[in-house]
Amino acid sequence: MRLEALVRANASDVLAYLERRITPRADAADILSDSLITAWTKSGSMPTVDAEARMWLFAIARNTLLNSRRATNRRLAATARLRNELAVSDVAADPDESLAVRAAVVSLQPDLRELVELVHWDGFSVVEAAGILSLSSSTARSRYSVAKERLRAALATADSPAAVRPLT
Repeated sequence: MRLEALVRANASDVLAYLERRITPRADAADILSDSLITAWTKSGSMPTVDAEARMWLFAIARNTLLNSRRATNRRLAATARLRNELAVSDVAADPDESLAVRAAVVSLQPDLRELVELVHWDGFSVVEAAGILSLSSSTARSRYSVAKERLRAALATADSPAAVRPLT
């Protein structure tokens, strides 16, 4: 009840605070929403004095904003590293082969496609991919076997040089 009254009295001020500090301004509403969720989870530590409770709410908004900025910076840095890695990585000797393989993978059912991508594109073992996908190891091995057979068939019908390359 006190938190609701605090939010009603201060939400527009906290939103204005965030809008002045974030670009694009439209993201301020998302940060406010995250801040209010955090305030709700920490409502047991909300000060009893109104002025202190207002400062507490602003501090939560500030910390949420800082966390969001850090996450954005990490995401941008990872994107830049990926962009650099892709720029220097080897391109397939035959672009048509690469396209045929990608098309075959995309044609798989989503659960099979994710398993193949985790193993071949992300470098996980079948057992590790099973853990990521919350599957038992035996289920993952079985699905991986099915996926390989479907890929072989798709690549064989695509009349691609990749059709003769074995899938491990």
